[in-house]
Amino acid sequence: MKVGAHVPSLYPLAEAEQRGADLVQIFLSNPQSWKKPRPRLDAAELKGSPIPVYVHAPYLVNLCADNNRVRIPSRKILQDTCDSAGEIHAAAVIVHGGHVTGDGPQEEGIVRWRKALDALDTDMRVLIENTAGGDKALGRRVEWIKRLWEEIGSYRVGFVLDTCHAWTGGEPLDGLVERVIDATGRIDLVHANDSKDPFDSRRDRHENLGAGEIPREDLARLIVSAGAPIVVETPGGVEEQRTDIEWVRGLV
Repeated sequence: MKVGAHVPSLYPLAEAEQRGADLVQIFLSNPQSWKKPRPRLDAAELKGSPIPVYVHAPYLVNLCADNNRVRIPSRKILQDTCDSAGEIHAAAVIVHGGHVTGDGPQEEGIVRWRKALDALDTDMRVLIENTAGGDKALGRRVEWIKRLWEEIGSYRVGFVLDTCHAWTGGEPLDGLVERVIDATGRIDLVHANDSKDPFDSRRDRHENLGAGEIPREDLARLIVSAGAPIVVETPGGVEEQRTDIEWVRGLV
């Protein structure tokens, strides 16, 4: 079971070595910008590396948004991100499930996801991540994740389970892995994060493993039972994330 971390994007392989990571996750562009990723000078090195590189799409992406000025740029930056991820032979591109804005029903988000995938021209695997908040979120509760997968499950998509998002999103952790697999058929990646905030707070503030609000036994059980590669997205730098990686390795 490979364990790694989300690291600064400038020298990801060196960051992996410093943390003792088996894999890394990076942004290819500013996570708060619509700007297209620039070509990487280390593309050949990343292509040839035995360390898998996962790419996280910008946080701005909301493919379910009612506003065209958000939804259309979201489709474009996802395409740009997938194109750039392909240039470095990334393992996958991760994108948040998004939420419906405006007065429309939550079901509109499912249709918008299908349209976005119909328009996406890529061989890159897209992994959809559960989210902590959003009143009409498609990725917060398993019941809606299941409804989304009934529409898009035939596309080449996978699922990322974020432990902090599940906790603060109000999804009971007991039996969560089984419910997710029933909904999606798979868990492709785990974002192993503790939470600074209590259950069902709808807040997305990560904490180092074992130092937050999620009961340690529940967090450990969730990480192990998912049976997927693991990325820690926890606060701090090299030493803090190295400690979190070793915390996970102590479980598995």
